[in-house]
Amino acid sequence: MLKKLLQTNDSVGMFLVRVFLGLAIFPHGAQKLFGWFGGHGPAWTMDFFTQRLHIPAPLVVLVILAESFGALGLILGFLGRIGAFGVLCVMLGAVFLIHLPNGFFMDWYNAGKGEGIEYHLLAIGMSLAVLIQGSGRYSVDRVVAGRLG
Repeated sequence: MLKKLLQTNDSVGMFLVRVFLGLAIFPHGAQKLFGWFGGHGPAWTMDFFTQRLHIPAPLVVLVILAESFGALGLILGFLGRIGAFGVLCVMLGAVFLIHLPNGFFMDWYNAGKGEGIEYHLLAIGMSLAVLIQGSGRYSVDRVVAGRLG
């Protein structure tokens, strides 16, 4: 079971997909977990998600973990499929709970209508690629899977 979870190929493409997905997602997790990058930290995040968005607290914890530790896992290629699954779930939740009514496009001109789903679709696609193909070259997963035989 563990070997199948970690199994991957030697693809440089998957290396690039997972690293850039992790790099794009990690700052969002760091905002929520540490208050970095202009974020408000875990207490504010928990309050905002539970009170304003009506998301149950256990799911908010999973969002924070997926966006922070899941993104780090993607960058390192450590349990990449698990990190990708977490990001996939977060992005699907963001699309259906928040962003879908705002249309497709991001609010590039700060028109105040809210962000659309284009960023989320890219992250969903990248997450699905890692789920299907694994972490690729230069990953901890590949090294460990190789040692498992």
